[in-house]
Amino acid sequence: MKSIKPKDIERTWQLIDAKNKILGRLSSQIATYLAGKNKVYYVPYLDTGNFVVVINAEKIRLSGKKETQKKYWRHSGYPGGLYAKTASQIRKQKPELLIRNAVYGMLPKTTLGRQMLKKLHVFAGGKHPFSNKFKPQQGNMES
Repeated sequence: MKSIKPKDIERTWQLIDAKNKILGRLSSQIATYLAGKNKVYYVPYLDTGNFVVVINAEKIRLSGKKETQKKYWRHSGYPGGLYAKTASQIRKQKPELLIRNAVYGMLPKTTLGRQMLKKLHVFAGGKHPFSNKFKPQQGNMES
């Protein structure tokens, strides 16, 4: 069996429309594309994944009562510097963060995982700057 080399990796572009898709299910499919687990030559020690462009992030769905009850935490590093926002507040300010945080949680917390996350591009609306530069393939995402 021949091992894969980084120069042999073929990367494609996946265009995914997040309109009316459930956040967790879509994020797990995006994480699969970023890691390259959908490819025949996947190996866990190399980044074999594709580039992923997600549009309409503001129209993503959250199941149950997560819109009001799910909290996103961050800390400034100073005493008393803990901040919490609900999913609805995040959606109003920066809806891209909902998808990016969900996908981040599904990738490895290593240098390889950070490298995979750099290939994710999330946009709130339907427009993205990659339409003329690249010819993304339409992702076949079913919810």
